[in-house]
Amino acid sequence: MSVIATNKSSDVFRYPPKLMFGNKLFLNLKHVFENINFGTAFTNTAFVSTSAMVLVLFFSTLAGFFFAKYRFPGSLILFNVLLVSLMIPSQLSLIPSFIIISKFGWISTFKAVIIPGLVSSFAFGTFWMRQYAKDTIHDELLDSGRMDGCHDFRLYWNIGLPLLRPAMAFLGLFSFIGTWNDYLWPLIIMNNPKKYTLQISLSQLKSIYGSDYSMVLAGTLLATIPLIVIFLIFSKQFISNIAAGAIKA
Repeated sequence: MSVIATNKSSDVFRYPPKLMFGNKLFLNLKHVFENINFGTAFTNTAFVSTSAMVLVLFFSTLAGFFFAKYRFPGSLILFNVLLVSLMIPSQLSLIPSFIIISKFGWISTFKAVIIPGLVSSFAFGTFWMRQYAKDTIHDELLDSGRMDGCHDFRLYWNIGLPLLRPAMAFLGLFSFIGTWNDYLWPLIIMNNPKKYTLQISLSQLKSIYGSDYSMVLAGTLLATIPLIVIFLIFSKQFISNIAAGAIKA
């Protein structure tokens, strides 16, 4: 992808093809900014992805913590229902979700992208956090917190969250990348060009009469950079916790 993004499309499709890095990257990026509103799409995608990630982390850690450490009537049934929902293909919910969003008056709003994405990621996030919390958060720690006067939410906030950081790093990365790369649902729900996400805007670079693949891949390369940065940030959390576990062992 990076080789094609730095050359002209004619250089790549000639025979023999030019498979070396060229000097056309900035020219291709200029064409990207001329053909689509890349800055607005980038800002929209960053806002939607970050909002979805924060909401998924909060609600999934909260639900996972209480499912793992508290027993209440119907908890097992609710958790099993949550697991069953993971088996339902997301494509089956497109039409019902569109009807609900339409009745709420959320068509072409960021809420229409963030809220359904939160619901679809909540089941997996809760399952992931529950399994991690069961093995990581010991009951003795919670009992000590109760003796110090901590209420339930403070137990979650002050004891649960710090111990769940490695699992949160993975879930945050998973949620952010999934929302960032989502194409089908924003394409269905968005009809305002000012609210387009990156995936929709990049798809407009292709023409039915022909495509400048160097320009398309230059835009794709630029859109991939934030994902690499996010991965590097979260990978530090992975490595630091693995090292801490090794030291404790």
